[in-house]
Amino acid sequence: MAHVSYHFLEAEKMKTWIVLLLWACAHQSVNAVALSRGPVRRKTKEIEGRQDKDLLRRSKRGWMWRQFFLQEEYTGTEHQYIGKLHSDMDKGDGTVMYVLAGDGAGTIFVIDSNSGDLHATRSLDREEKPFYTLRAQVVNKKTGLPLEPETEFTVKLHDINDNEPKFDKEVYTASVPERSHIGTYVTQVTAQDADDEMFGYSAKLSYSISQGHPYFSVEPNTGIIRTALGPSDMDREQREHYQVVIEAKDMAGQKGGLTGTTTVNISLTDVNDNPPRFMQSIYQFSVPEITKVGSSVGRIRAVDADVSRNAEMDYTVVGGDGLDVFDVSTDRNTQEGILSLKKPLDYEKKKSYTLQIQVQNTHPDPRFLSSDAKDMATIRVSVEDVDEPPQFEKISYILEVKEDAAVGTVIGSVSAVDPDIRRSPVKYSIDRHTDVDRVFGVYAGNGSIFLQRPLDREEFAWHNISVIATEFNNPEQTSRVPVYIRVLDVNDNPPMLASFYETFVCENAKAGQKIQTISAVDPDDPVGGHRFLFSLAPESSVRANFSVRDNGDNTAGIFTRRTGFGRMHKSTHLVSVVISDGHYPMQTSTGTLTIRVCTCDRNDGNMEMCNAEALSSAAGLSTGALVAILLCILILLLIVVLFAALKRQKKKEPLIISKEDVRDNVVSYNDEGGGEEDTQAFDIGALRHPEVMEESKLRRDILPSESLYPPPPLRRTLVPSRENADVRDFINQRVQENDGNPTAPPYDSLATYAYEGNGSVAESLSSLGSVSSEGEQDYNYLSEWGPRFRKLADMYGGEDSDWDS
Repeated sequence: MAHVSYHFLEAEKMKTWIVLLLWACAHQSVNAVALSRGPVRRKTKEIEGRQDKDLLRRSKRGWMWRQFFLQEEYTGTEHQYIGKLHSDMDKGDGTVMYVLAGDGAGTIFVIDSNSGDLHATRSLDREEKPFYTLRAQVVNKKTGLPLEPETEFTVKLHDINDNEPKFDKEVYTASVPERSHIGTYVTQVTAQDADDEMFGYSAKLSYSISQGHPYFSVEPNTGIIRTALGPSDMDREQREHYQVVIEAKDMAGQKGGLTGTTTVNISLTDVNDNPPRFMQSIYQFSVPEITKVGSSVGRIRAVDADVSRNAEMDYTVVGGDGLDVFDVSTDRNTQEGILSLKKPLDYEKKKSYTLQIQVQNTHPDPRFLSSDAKDMATIRVSVEDVDEPPQFEKISYILEVKEDAAVGTVIGSVSAVDPDIRRSPVKYSIDRHTDVDRVFGVYAGNGSIFLQRPLDREEFAWHNISVIATEFNNPEQTSRVPVYIRVLDVNDNPPMLASFYETFVCENAKAGQKIQTISAVDPDDPVGGHRFLFSLAPESSVRANFSVRDNGDNTAGIFTRRTGFGRMHKSTHLVSVVISDGHYPMQTSTGTLTIRVCTCDRNDGNMEMCNAEALSSAAGLSTGALVAILLCILILLLIVVLFAALKRQKKKEPLIISKEDVRDNVVSYNDEGGGEEDTQAFDIGALRHPEVMEESKLRRDILPSESLYPPPPLRRTLVPSRENADVRDFINQRVQENDGNPTAPPYDSLATYAYEGNGSVAESLSSLGSVSSEGEQDYNYLSEWGPRFRKLADMYGGEDSDWDS
């Protein structure tokens, strides 16, 4: 039988004996493991040994596991003893070995393989792990085979008070309305203790307040914070923020317990417990009399110790002589009262106003404020005199004039006065932007409007102009008024046929047959409406083939007066109709109807054929005229086509016909010069040798009066200068001449000098400076310049007989 000795209470030993007796009576095999919690006593061991021997007679082996208890946070230097494991297989001969497995086996927990003593190798923390589950087994030392199955048991750590309470938050934030009653809930704080709450009072917490008296209190068991003072002491306007320190202590708050603290920031929220108050009792403003209606006059301000919605206020005008002239509203952003103008001001009528203004909260709280919580202030408004523009008696004028009114007729007048006290005179004028044609005029002194041009109602029935009134003393002060002039109708237009009527009559028409209905139009607009009268003109009444019947509704019918019409005899009939209106003065006109004779169907009277000449005359052109127009158009088209064809066939000859390179072509202009004696064509002075020009330094842009050039000197053969000094001297000489000549071109002009310089081997090719004849010259040196100059040498170097021949 396995046997384990451990510190155990006497009560638990009695329970073990009772369980063993019950198992014995039931004839069951029981393997027991006895556990004890106290020190092993010698007497107890003897009793247990005798009972173990009795039990071994009834069973082979068995395990009864218990919990092993170990105190946490062990501070000893040696391994902490837990208990002893013993098996009935252990005969004490050293042939068995105890093996331990499970949580921490071999590291945290070790067992003596020979004796079965169980130890903890280091200090353990219950808050880190409250218990460990291990397995024990007995094996044969030699073979390593297990002698019995594994048995599981638990090592549980006993808690000690080694953890202080910790709050869920380091800092709490809460709020409570001001003026709250005693005991009003504010917030709740909660702390946790990691110790075992099932073992003693290590985790039993008690809350207390260490800072925040006397305004707040805390319930010891729940951590609920409440107000501790009455409404009069909790005033946000006096103090808004509070900092409260709450302490949590374990061991139920007893002495020696561990503590933890947290901070609670409590703010008092606002309630509407303060009415608004004006900052001053009397306000004064001044406003110009020309201020527009709706403009702001000034601002007034009241203060309210409350904030946000509780500080919103309304201003009202409750009295004074300006009750109907001024109004006050509230600026919701600044909570200021805005005094504005409700009606126009007039300094000449009233120079000052007094107002009574009331202010009160928009959302009063009846718990703290009564409905009479208001404040009053007085506003005095002074009206400033301003030089005002003239004012017309009316905002607009409507005038009427007959369209036949003569030029210069006065059709009405406007009137304006200076509203200021000095009553400055006013002059009138018409804004010509509204009367571009200058149909109307106005007398500057009295504002009478008269006609400057004749009117025509049928052209313009209304004229809209603007009249300007200006002060004499201050022309900048002007005002204007619209004037609407209606032109009244006069019966000055005769009625006319409403349209061009294409009327025909059948050859087989009967007498009294209606062939056309006509009507008239009149641009006039009589008051009673139009009334037209139709009749046959006197010139058409003689031997008339047709008659006119007035229908009495501003229309008339054209009827035949005989039977049968001959189209071949007369294809067209002209009927003159007299149209008159029934108004004064009566206007009359004569309209002519063209009635064509047509061949019609005998059965239903439909027109089948009319005279072609009559048809063309209706359009206003004869057939011959149409044909002539078409022929002209065709001729013009043919001319245009021929001109275009000739232009395409014409080819432009190129300037250079040869296809060779343009540089190898000589362009002949056939322009012969005057020869060497032609000195009038251009100034040859620029071509002269500088030695020749030294004596004569005259202008080259005028004709010399006499021969300025001496006979040319004998030709000399000069050796060319290496540095071309003569060219440099020539250029310098010309520069000096131009610098000293006031008539010379400006400095940025380009002067060209065709001087080749001295020392040329061939000298000058011009005969102007030559003395000897061509026969005296030696041109053989030209042959040395190449084949191109060899031909030149042969031409000039030959004998005279050869040249002449």
